[in-house]
Amino acid sequence: MTSQDSTSVPAESTRIRLDLGYDGTDFAGWAKQPGLRTVQEVLESAAHQTFGYQGDPIRLTVAGRTDAGVHAEAQVAHLDLTPERVERMRRARTSDGNPEPDVAHALLRRINGVLGLHSDVWLHSARVVDAGFNARFSALSRSYRYRIADAQAWKDPLSRRTTLWYPRPLSLEVLDRTAASLVGLHDFAGFCRPRVGATTIRNLTDFRWRRDTDGVLIAELSADAFCHSMVRSLVGVCIAMSVESLPADAIAGLLQATKRGHSNGFATAPAHGLSLTNVEYPEDSLLAARAELTRQRRESTTPMPGEPGY
Repeated sequence: MTSQDSTSVPAESTRIRLDLGYDGTDFAGWAKQPGLRTVQEVLESAAHQTFGYQGDPIRLTVAGRTDAGVHAEAQVAHLDLTPERVERMRRARTSDGNPEPDVAHALLRRINGVLGLHSDVWLHSARVVDAGFNARFSALSRSYRYRIADAQAWKDPLSRRTTLWYPRPLSLEVLDRTAASLVGLHDFAGFCRPRVGATTIRNLTDFRWRRDTDGVLIAELSADAFCHSMVRSLVGVCIAMSVESLPADAIAGLLQATKRGHSNGFATAPAHGLSLTNVEYPEDSLLAARAELTRQRRESTTPMPGEPGY
């Protein structure tokens, strides 16, 4: 078992929850990849630098591994500090020489200091959490937002890195009707890039569209979890339905598909319009139980009895 999947704090270690955001434009996604700049690599390197690159490298576990180019307003991760590193943070001082309020705050300030004020990833908050907390497995749901400035919308160049500029008009009514037809517990194999041994069953609890005051189309989606490229595929099929490149009855067939492919008749929406906006967790007393239940589901090809797919 790797540290990425650990559900409990290693012996005598202290677990820290990190809440963060990032502009995904110049990242090759969250997960570390050889030779590529990723959010995980940048943060783990900054955390290790905080301790002078001494000791074992620090590993982060994240709530949702976003794809290349995808942004996050409210990502959640955790890391574990050895007693020696905890003691070092306890001895830390603020810039004016006063003691830091607590270990987590000291760590946050130092990691952000390494990242710098022009960083495209930033820690919003940090706190010590119970050993039962796991950023990935304890989560109840994840929420995303997708933004499209179609032919009817005001196109703001200042938002171009987080908004898809689409050349044709899109129907809010068709987008929203298509989204509603996808809500529920389904096998989303036709909308996912599969991972070996992982189920594609998901419980999509909310999916709706609206226009903001500038006419920008905004999709809001929530699910217990999303599989690889699922959100962008769901947005892509809504666009296809709006421009009538798919027949009106296509959704039922797509929900029966065994894999995603070009033959499904729609394109995956570009990454830059997508942002992770929230990760929900149960109350503290239920964190460990939730993590264990989620782990059992993710090691199975089917949902646990009475539970939605992960």
